[in-house]
Order: sequence, then structure tokens, then C-alpha cells
Amino acid sequence: MTTNLAGMIDHTLLKADATKEQIVTLAEEAKTYSFASVCINPTWVKTAAEILNDTPEVKVCTVIGFPLGATTSKVKAFETTNAIENGATEVDMVINMGALKARQYDVVEKDIRAVVDAAEGKALTKVIIETCLLTDEEKVKACELAVSAGADFVKTSTGFSTGGATAEDVALMRKTVGSNVGVKASGGVRSLEDAEAVIEAGATRIGASAGVSIIKGQTSTSDY
Repeated sequence: MTTNLAGMIDHTLLKADATKEQIVTLAEEAKTYSFASVCINPTWVKTAAEILNDTPEVKVCTVIGFPLGATTSKVKAFETTNAIENGATEVDMVINMGALKARQYDVVEKDIRAVVDAAEGKALTKVIIETCLLTDEEKVKACELAVSAGADFVKTSTGFSTGGATAEDVALMRKTVGSNVGVKASGGVRSLEDAEAVIEAGATRIGASAGVSIIKGQTSTSDY
């Protein structure tokens, strides 16, 4: 098993019907297993931050412009500011995929930068490029734009589109961003074997709802 695998996992619950009870359980599991963070929708940030207040090593991560990336940059920046005010210390934002497809690269970079600027000095920024919707050329370009905009990580997927992380995509992303930017594999990482494959490909963080199963060497049937 990879050394400190738990410390690489964002313990995730992003389903629309998640209840407070489930968020509390998620946060308590994150404490027990010393996961890197809990990754939750913005409405639950304050709840998770209160539970994890005495466990600063477990971060509070939330999502911005999720899952479509189709809100405006101003809204994404406000969402980031609000999440940080509520206790988030990491934000995972979804790029404007339509703009990327249309080769409006300045639009994409400014969109990412709006979140990076709002989070600067207060929270890490991870940029979700939704690899399943992109060509390899587009994946490379999206990663380059994220680096140019000052993001801390690039991330494969929302887990809510047509596919999740693959080792091949992680390797391409790692090759593109180099060693100074994190790569987060998310969506479809359900087992220890899956986790080890994406880590070997270059992932430094994993987003998974199956964190407990992964640590126990079991396989989850969860979609994320």
C-alpha cells in the first residue's frame, strides 16, 4: 500500500440528496482515517468545518461552478469567497468547457484566475477539466491554462459526467503540468488497486466516496 494513502484522499460526498447526518458521518470518518479532506457541496461547508475544527489536518474542500462549469466567472468568484468565509480551505472549480471547446482560451484562463484570485492565500484551488469530454489536445490545453492562471492542482473529473479518472489521463496531465502542480484523480476510483494505478501515473490526490473501502482493501460500487 502507498505510504499514507489516506492522507492523499479527499473523502467525498457530492450527491444532491446528501443529508446532514451523512455529512456528519463523512466528517467523522475523515477524522478516524486521517483523510486529506472532506469534499462536499457548498451548503455543507459550515457544518463540516465545525465538526473538523479540532482536526486541522483534515481540510474542508468544496466545489465551485459544479458540476457543469457553466456559471459566470463572477459567480464562481463569489461562490469561492462565500465558501472560504464558511470554512473551506480547498476549492475544486469546474472550467468553462464550452469556451475551451471553442478555443476561447482567454475566457477559460480568466475564469480560472477569477477563482484563484478569490482563494489566494486562503484556500488551495483545484481545476476540474472533465477529461471524459475532452480530446487529448484539449486536456493538455486545459492543464496549461490552469497552470498559467496559478492553480494549485488540476483534477480529472466531476464524477457526474460520462466518465471518471483513468491512469492514462492522469499521466498526460502530470506530463503537462510538471512536478510543481498537483494532479487529482476523481471519479471511478473505487478500490485500492484503482488508487495505486492513478498514483503510479502521477496523481498526488484522489477524490473518492469510497475512501474507507479503499483503505480497507475493499471495492466499492459507488459512482464517484
